[in-house]
Amino acid sequence: MTSKAENLWFMTAHLLIRLSKSDNAEGLSIIEHRMAKDFAPPLHVHHRESETFVILEGRFRFQRDDDVFEAAEGDAIHLPKDCVHGFRVLSDYGRCLTITNGPFEDMVRAAARPAATDGLPEQVPPTPEQQKALAQICSAHAIDLLGPPIA
Repeated sequence: MTSKAENLWFMTAHLLIRLSKSDNAEGLSIIEHRMAKDFAPPLHVHHRESETFVILEGRFRFQRDDDVFEAAEGDAIHLPKDCVHGFRVLSDYGRCLTITNGPFEDMVRAAARPAATDGLPEQVPPTPEQQKALAQICSAHAIDLLGPPIA
């Protein structure tokens, strides 16, 4: 089955849902992330799903529990459920896929807004209110935000 990707703005990233979990019996979700330099979500943990990243473009720094490492185009990083993790885009632009089979896609949909253009949204830091709202949405989807993004 093929379908047109759904375009969303999530934080300061542009996401394209390439395969929705509702479109397959396994509940697999594939989301393409397009991000500017220094995009970094808060350090977090998923309690109901593993997350696999495939780097399509750019350089990234990842943290998986106490291990910090870099990844670049062509690398795949698997983060098992319940591991503490985060990442940061090191290059001017980064693009990757996330592959999950749990509530991550639902969280993204709850926290995102339709993309107004094919580009990135305005690159402004989140307000305290936006940070609190994201934490609540994540918590409702079995994802705990644990601290600031990795350096």
